[in-house]
Amino acid sequence: MSKPVLFAVRKHDPCPACGAGVVIRSGKHGPFLGCVNYPGCDYIRPLKNQADGHVVKVLEGHACPHCGADKVLRQGRYGMFIGCSHYPVCDYTEVIDKPEETTINCPQCQDGKLVQRRSRYGKMFHACDRYPSCQFAINFIPVAGVCPFCQFPLLVEKKTAQGIRRFCASKSCGKPIPEEN
Repeated sequence: MSKPVLFAVRKHDPCPACGAGVVIRSGKHGPFLGCVNYPGCDYIRPLKNQADGHVVKVLEGHACPHCGADKVLRQGRYGMFIGCSHYPVCDYTEVIDKPEETTINCPQCQDGKLVQRRSRYGKMFHACDRYPSCQFAINFIPVAGVCPFCQFPLLVEKKTAQGIRRFCASKSCGKPIPEEN
């Protein structure tokens, strides 16, 4: 199939700004409709209206704590979440994957706890819950313990060729911890 056929739009869709036709264009966030007179006319419109998130399932029997309407499971830009069915009048949302909170104190500030977070690329890491005051973060699973070499108050578990091993969480040390028999 040729590219002009794929990007063809019905003839009766005029540009609301200037009256010319609209075509499908491609941008960094995906395809969209744009005026053929660009750059003279800068009218654009998304192909699909996903401003409020796509409704996957209505969760009947689960009432919104703000307005009392049913909650719905939605697919949004950053994954699945639960929200109110009366959006945008009610903007209640809740996260499905709540971060796991550990009982391990942050070794940098000593006040916060380490919690599991997800980066913008989807990778899991652990960071202090006092962010942005404390910016301590590690990419491995934290383990309570003290490094016998540098006395750093945190260890991490890493998968190696020999199996799961513990290492010092300090970036300046990072030595493997000998296994206790």
